[in-house]
Amino acid sequence: MCISNPSIHIPFSQVNDDYCDCPDGSDEPGTAACSYLHHFSPDQPRPGANALTPKNESMALPGFYCKNKGHIPAYVRFENVNDGVCDYDVCCDGSDEYAGVGGVKCEDRCAAIGKEWKKQEEVRAKSMGKAMKKRKELQFEADKRKKEVQEKIDATEIRVQGLERKLVESEENLNEVERNEKMRAVKSDASGKGTGRLGVLLSLSRDRVQELRDALTKTRKMRDDMVTRVTELEALLTALKEEYNPNFNDAGVKKAVQGWEDYAARESTDTWSNAEDRDLVEIAKEDGSDSGINWSDFEAEEEGSSDAAAIYSLTSYLPPPLQSWLGGTISSLRQILIDNGILPDITKSTNVDDSPAVKNARKTKDDTQRDLTNAQNDLKRDRDDLDKDYGPAGIFRALKDTCVEKESGEYKYSHCFMSKTTQQPKKGGGQTNMGSFKGYEVEYVDDDLPADGKGLGRGDRIVMWYEGGQHCWNGPARSTRVVLGCSEVDEIYKISESEKCVYRMEAGTPAVCGWVDQPEGEQVDGAEQQKLGTAKDEL
Repeated sequence: MCISNPSIHIPFSQVNDDYCDCPDGSDEPGTAACSYLHHFSPDQPRPGANALTPKNESMALPGFYCKNKGHIPAYVRFENVNDGVCDYDVCCDGSDEYAGVGGVKCEDRCAAIGKEWKKQEEVRAKSMGKAMKKRKELQFEADKRKKEVQEKIDATEIRVQGLERKLVESEENLNEVERNEKMRAVKSDASGKGTGRLGVLLSLSRDRVQELRDALTKTRKMRDDMVTRVTELEALLTALKEEYNPNFNDAGVKKAVQGWEDYAARESTDTWSNAEDRDLVEIAKEDGSDSGINWSDFEAEEEGSSDAAAIYSLTSYLPPPLQSWLGGTISSLRQILIDNGILPDITKSTNVDDSPAVKNARKTKDDTQRDLTNAQNDLKRDRDDLDKDYGPAGIFRALKDTCVEKESGEYKYSHCFMSKTTQQPKKGGGQTNMGSFKGYEVEYVDDDLPADGKGLGRGDRIVMWYEGGQHCWNGPARSTRVVLGCSEVDEIYKISESEKCVYRMEAGTPAVCGWVDQPEGEQVDGAEQQKLGTAKDEL
């Protein structure tokens, strides 16, 4: 019975009789009799076939069947049967040359080939086991890093909320301090405090004394530093004088020693006593009731010397609650008159921003604003990182910025996962950017896996593509496609340049082992597979 045409029956004696009886060639699996079959071939009569019966002439078999006893059965293309060439890579038993065309006789090598294949298969299986174990470790690390990012986001969100509240409070506090300082200036003006000529002179004198005190402190520090340096130099010259060899005829050394002796013999007039040093310490102290000038005494005199102050101080004869109410009311009323242009604004000549209270309040607000901006930037960066596509199940998170290198030709190539690809001359020179990471693709690969397993094999493979590298001379910007296969370690297999400045890297990593055909409970979810493509992997 023909496989694709069950209505057609032929006797067993016509199987493998070197004559094609079935329309689909299924009666000649062990000969090349049906090799001519093609969908363009005209219809031909077949024994037992009714002309009115539709026939399926599509080839039922992919080729000549080789039993390969001791190894793996396989099919060889019909056109390669009895062509005078032993196709041991497919038919290790030599049955594809059964007719002995041209005197060629292919011996059966399946025992030796099968033994070697099993040995290599054991090595590949062992390597695959290690690779899958490594992949689980990478997945664990990727999940751990993702969790750390999420925890960091949660902590930063709480911190941002606290800083936002603190910023509002610091802004309100700054406004309140500025308002109080302006009210204090208004009240001072009304009371006559600091508005006379003596008040102006008092303020200038106080500032000048502080400038001189700061300069004295700085000069004293410079003096102490210079004394330390001179002491060290004198010690060096003393050692030179005591240890140099007078018999050694070196004019420069002798001159230096003589100069030091002259220097040491001179009387010094730049010394100072401990009492003078204590005086400097006292002068450098801050002014106050216990040291220097007590400026508040002069300010009190100035305040009392103003006629306006005398009038304003009438409130001191009132009960304390009434004093507070009346003082606040007068200051508020004066501020309203200033705001409406009825009275001059003396606060414009009295810069409230220079007051210590305002400076501290503004510094607190600025520091809070800076901390909030930094925290918001950190939060955005971490959220972007959490939403970033790190491949199937996010496993490439564990490999981000991990780099592998390989020398090929005149260059050393580097691939940094999810970062960039580069090339660098082996004889020296700078790195050339071959592209920055842009995303993923899926590419079907149909390659024979080499004996050492360092290849892509056959099936869908994840591709990392990199674009926007350094421009070529009279060419495009460099770009790279990195096709990933399963391997025990991260490595680059080979590099090629398909066209000018367009590179292709074939690389291996345990991160892609089983990314499609994973064991139960470890499958990549449907969304990930849909992003990367339909899976037909054969690891």
